[in-house]
Amino acid sequence: MSRFRFIVLSLVLDAVLVNMSIVGAFFLRFAGELPAFNFGAYLGLWPLITALYLGSGYVFGLYEPERTRGRWEIGRATLQAITLGTVLTVAVAFFAGPRFFSFSRLVIVIAWALELGFLLGWRMALFKMLSTLWPEQRVLIVGTGPVAAEMAAELARQRNWNSTVVGFVRRDATEPQSLSATPVLGGFADIGELVAAERVNRVIVASPVAIRELIEDLMLAARGGVRVEVIPELYEILIGTVDSTVSDIPLMELTRASVPGWSVSAKRLLDAVFSLVLTIVLSPVLVVVSLAILATMGRPVLFIQERAGRNLEPFGVIKFRTMIRDAEAATGPVLAGEHDPRVTRLGRFMRRYRIDELPQLANILMGEMSFVGPRPERPYFVEQFMRDIPAYRERFKVKPGVTGLAQVNGGYATTPERKLKFDLMYVYHQTLLMDLQILVETARVVLTGSGAR
Repeated sequence: MSRFRFIVLSLVLDAVLVNMSIVGAFFLRFAGELPAFNFGAYLGLWPLITALYLGSGYVFGLYEPERTRGRWEIGRATLQAITLGTVLTVAVAFFAGPRFFSFSRLVIVIAWALELGFLLGWRMALFKMLSTLWPEQRVLIVGTGPVAAEMAAELARQRNWNSTVVGFVRRDATEPQSLSATPVLGGFADIGELVAAERVNRVIVASPVAIRELIEDLMLAARGGVRVEVIPELYEILIGTVDSTVSDIPLMELTRASVPGWSVSAKRLLDAVFSLVLTIVLSPVLVVVSLAILATMGRPVLFIQERAGRNLEPFGVIKFRTMIRDAEAATGPVLAGEHDPRVTRLGRFMRRYRIDELPQLANILMGEMSFVGPRPERPYFVEQFMRDIPAYRERFKVKPGVTGLAQVNGGYATTPERKLKFDLMYVYHQTLLMDLQILVETARVVLTGSGAR
C-alpha cells in the first residue's frame, strides 16, 4: 500500500463510518425507526458534517501516517478528532436554525461512541498488519554524524511502517561518527553499487554537504525507483519546500512525483479539446502552407521523425518540412544550428514564426505530446546526452511539448545543458498556470518573430 492509497483509504473509510455511526445512533435511540423530523435535520447537513469530521481528522494528523506512528498516538489523535468533529457538528446545527437543531442529545452521545469504536477499531487493526501491508523500505543513510544517528533511531521506532536501515555511507575519514551497531558500508563513490547490492529503495542524505557532490550517483540510483531525500540545512529550506518529516526531522525529496494525477488528467483534457479546435480553425493556414512548400521545395510536405517521448517511448513527431530534401544523407544525424545552411528560405520563415510546428496538433490529439513540455529529442542524441549529462533522463517524466520553458527563455541553438535546467524547472514545478504563462510568452514570440526561439 502506497502512502497515497493509505490517505485515500483513510478518508473514504472515515467518511463512510462517521455517517454509519450517526445513522446507527438514530436507530438505537429510536428503537429501529428514523423519525422524519429529527433524521431530516441530519440529511440536510450530512455533507457538511462529513467535511467537519474529515477536517478534524486532518487537524490531528489522522491522514499523515508519520504523525501517528504508535498505538497511543493513534488512539489520542482519533479521540481528539472525533470530539472536535462532534463539537463542530453541534455548533453548526445550532447556528443553522431550529430546523436543523433537532438532533437528540442521546443521538449525539451514541454517535460519538460509535465513531470512536469504528474509526479507532479499523486503525488498530491496520496498525497490526502494517508490516505486511506497507511496502518494505530499505534505507541507506548518507552521513555518520549525530543527525544521521538520530534519523536511524527514529526510523527504528517506526518499524511498524516496515523501514529498515541497511547501513550508512561516510563522506570521508574526517567526518565524525556517532553511530552504534548499524554498519558503515562505504563512501560516497560506492552509493550506486550499495543501492543495488543492498536492494535499497530509499536514500536519506544526512551529511551537511553540497548535494551537487552526490547528484549524479543519486540520480543514477533514482532510475531504479529509489526515493532520494535530504535533511535540509537552513539555506536549502529557504530555496525549497519540506515534503515530509520523520518525527520532527524535516525531509526534502529530490525524486518526488512531478505533478499530481488530477493535474495530469486536466491537462490531457485541455490538450485534446484545444488541439481539435485549433486544427479546425487553422485548417486554411495548413492548406496554404502545404501549397507553399509544394511550390518552393516540392515533396514531401510533411517531415516525420522518430523522437523520444514520455518514459523514453518512441513516437513520430510531425512537422512541416523546412530543410532541403535528404538533409542528413551525407552527414548523418546532426543537431540544427541557428543559421543552419540546410534550412530553406521558406523553412527559415516558418521556423521563425513556429509555423512548422502546426502539424504537431495531431501528435497532441493522439496523446503523444502536450502543448507545453520539454521539446522531444531524437533517440540518437538522447543516448549521448544521458551518458554525458547527469539527470538528463529526468526530463522524460512528462510528455514532450510543442513549446516549453526552455524555448521561451533560451536561444534556438542553446546548449543541451542549459535547456535541461529549464526543462527540469518545468518538470518539478509545473502547474496549469505555468503552462498558460508559457503559452502566452510563446504567442508573443510567434507574433513578433523575435525573442527566444
